[in-house]
Amino acid sequence: MVDQVWTAVDDYWNGHLLAPDAALDAALAANTAAGLPPIDVSAAQGKLLNLLARSIGAQRILEVGTLGGYSTIWLARALPAGGSLITCEIDKAHAEVAESNVARAGLADVVDVRVGPALDTLATLDGPFDLAFIDADKVSNTEYFQHALRLSRPGGMIIVDNVVRAGKVVDAASTEPSVVGTRRFAEAIAAEPRVDATAIQTVGAKSYDGFVLAVVK
Repeated sequence: MVDQVWTAVDDYWNGHLLAPDAALDAALAANTAAGLPPIDVSAAQGKLLNLLARSIGAQRILEVGTLGGYSTIWLARALPAGGSLITCEIDKAHAEVAESNVARAGLADVVDVRVGPALDTLATLDGPFDLAFIDADKVSNTEYFQHALRLSRPGGMIIVDNVVRAGKVVDAASTEPSVVGTRRFAEAIAAEPRVDATAIQTVGAKSYDGFVLAVVK
């Protein structure tokens, strides 16, 4: 019942603040048709990513975890003329869907989809990036964050999604890999003097979760 209320509230505010969007709707439909898991960010969360990128004047964006490119489109739309986004996706089939969705949205010249293990891709990149969005396997969140920090400019923003895990993050006895990985990331970012960060719990169409937002000093 609570989840239904959370979704209804999302729908209410989305109806007031988000305009109909054929490209984003088509991306979600293509993802479903291709059998991708329905783990994209919500529309409200996508708009938040877009607003955060615009608020810092992001010109180069790094994304870890493309899936079908839904969040990629939201982020890429925040870029000014001449801006660019590199997104990392391990699954070739997912990457192909994402590239099609991005092209349909008119962003093929802006977005560079890199296929392969993200840690391998990240090791080859040069900064600086203005914003990094990490939304891939949670086991490797600490390493993704460390690369994002290395590649970020002072004043840059790093966002790490799915850090609450429906409250499971507080279970120190959990052996679930995503929870263990998230707790390891929590320890790493808490000990990192080069960022100032906070964690925000969220409810809505994607149920109960949250994200970490960090600013590089």
